[in-house]
Amino acid sequence: MSISKVFFTDFRTTSGGPGMPDKLKKLIRRAGIHQIDMDGKFVAVKMHFGELGNVAFLRPNYARAVVDVVKSLGGKPFLTDCNTLYPGSRKNALEHLYCAWQNGFSPLSVDCPILIADGLKGTDDIAVPVEGGEFIREAKIGRAIMDADIFISLSHFKGHESTGFGGAIKNIGMGCGSRAGKKDQHNNGKPQVDADLCRGCKRCLKECANNGLVFDEAARKMHVDAENCIGCGRCIGGCNFDAISFVDNAANRILNCRMAEYTKAVVTGRPHFHISLVMDISPNCDCHSENDAPILPDVGMFASFDPVALDQASVDACLANQPLPGSQLTDQMARPDFHDHHDHFTNSTPESEWKSCLEHAEKIGLGSRKYELIRI
Repeated sequence: MSISKVFFTDFRTTSGGPGMPDKLKKLIRRAGIHQIDMDGKFVAVKMHFGELGNVAFLRPNYARAVVDVVKSLGGKPFLTDCNTLYPGSRKNALEHLYCAWQNGFSPLSVDCPILIADGLKGTDDIAVPVEGGEFIREAKIGRAIMDADIFISLSHFKGHESTGFGGAIKNIGMGCGSRAGKKDQHNNGKPQVDADLCRGCKRCLKECANNGLVFDEAARKMHVDAENCIGCGRCIGGCNFDAISFVDNAANRILNCRMAEYTKAVVTGRPHFHISLVMDISPNCDCHSENDAPILPDVGMFASFDPVALDQASVDACLANQPLPGSQLTDQMARPDFHDHHDHFTNSTPESEWKSCLEHAEKIGLGSRKYELIRI
């Protein structure tokens, strides 16, 4: 596989010089975003708006910088994400938008619309074939993302409690999956109903097409019929009270491979471009309603047409830095039973694993782990 180009700039500025948003604009222009014909095209800019209570997510200023460049090239951009599978502040489009607004993302701040790609309850998706997929035949992707002519990912690179780190592939593969798509990646089993939370409203029944739900009239509670349930997860989106959830999580390696295959489904067949900001490197995902102290110093901004090379360059840059004191990483390193994996992300969360994701992504032709780093 050929060597991909990854462009990089640090977070240094000079007094009176350009600020970070302008540096980001310069970076993505130098990386070749202008090579994409955007004139009159719909451009999906996929990012994470941050869970309420978390402040490590990317500031809206960076999204606005990307939007400005897209508009200058004649594109019609919109910021987008899909609803979450777990209970939280982004589990349906209404709460998701309120969360985005509270975290500073609005048409006024980013100068473009914000669309939740899989609709009100996370059920507006489209089945997309995965070329060369070993784990996923068809990925369930938020419809608005697949309706776009051009796809851009804007990722906050940080640690992750399962996948080691969250970068471009995590942002795209997991982030673009509808609720059913997230279930495909995260879980092996079928949902269960918490009787204490179930209100007996039967709203979930409207989402089930397989007779997978049975209502107990006497108890006024819903139950899952394991024989008929296909594990699609759509009932989760139909419940307004967080009474339905999955518990059988996939092993990290399987999760990583599925995530890579979902990413390939999103980007195949249309122009795509990827940006990662390696900053505020918290140990866990921005889906948490809190963020711990960063485990590593801020590194810089990366851009590439290749999401695999982008993730590899970002993780390499992180591994070349020293851990920050007073972080989860240094706490782990101070434990009496500490075993050095010579990997900051594994040392921070020993039960996590990230290499299988990039290995599988390269294997299925998503991109190359070999790259040339071009500093600007």
